[in-house]
Amino acid sequence: MKIRKAIIPVAGMGTRFLPATKAQPKEMLSLVDKPVIQYIVEEAVAAGIEQVIFITSQTKRALEDHFDTNFELETRLKEKGKTKELEEVRAVSNLANFIYIRQKEPRGDGHAILQAKDLIGDEPCAVLFGDDIVDHEKPCIAQLMEVYEKYRDPVIAVQHIPKKDISSYGVIDGKQMNDRTYEVVGFVEKPKPEEAPSDLAVIGKYIITPEVMAALENAPAGKDGEIRLADAFQSLLGKRSIYAYNFEGTRYDCGNKLQFLIASVDYGLKHAEVNKDGKFSDFIKKRAAELK
Repeated sequence: MKIRKAIIPVAGMGTRFLPATKAQPKEMLSLVDKPVIQYIVEEAVAAGIEQVIFITSQTKRALEDHFDTNFELETRLKEKGKTKELEEVRAVSNLANFIYIRQKEPRGDGHAILQAKDLIGDEPCAVLFGDDIVDHEKPCIAQLMEVYEKYRDPVIAVQHIPKKDISSYGVIDGKQMNDRTYEVVGFVEKPKPEEAPSDLAVIGKYIITPEVMAALENAPAGKDGEIRLADAFQSLLGKRSIYAYNFEGTRYDCGNKLQFLIASVDYGLKHAEVNKDGKFSDFIKKRAAELK
């Protein structure tokens, strides 16, 4: 069955970017001239996704407005003859069929995904979290889709992470199937470096199946009252296969201040207007020389 739908949980408070996120969603912070969430949506659409289901909260109105039609803005752009800008604005609202569901209380990423259960039905679907951008000619979620097409089982995006940083991630224990694909045999959440079963950390992109949704429905809440997607995967181990894929591309954790700044520089260097005639790259080189 073709994967047509994507769930994007965006209900978090974005506290790591306060005070910038006091009055705007962290997903609306911009890399050059596009908010982070637009890059995530464009990745899904480039992979063939037709319907995007946002799991939001009452603080995410700006995100909903971004993907909606802005009649007043479009009218003014048209009147001023700004055709290029008008086309760009209209393209955003036409990227996909958008649906918004509010998560009434913050009860974990698994609980957020579960809010879309009735819309997903018995289909497999993609899940993309709003922090991770992967830069590659083949969208990361499309790479996971190819693994799903081969095995017809859930697929998790993973990446090699330095052992010193591994305690910030969920980590898989896996049996290697080929250069980049692993069959998952275990999960450890935020292990100490010396206790990590591997250096393959879970990144916020997945292909999930109806069995994962069913596992989330039956998953007990943790001590913090939250339902975790990782717990659903854990409960399925031994009952069906789960695969992990070490994706190709450069990943930016845009929920991390340093990584967000690095992404801003890299995307600025690739931007035709910002780096016109190499002006931005010249500035970076000059500043780097000054700091030596």
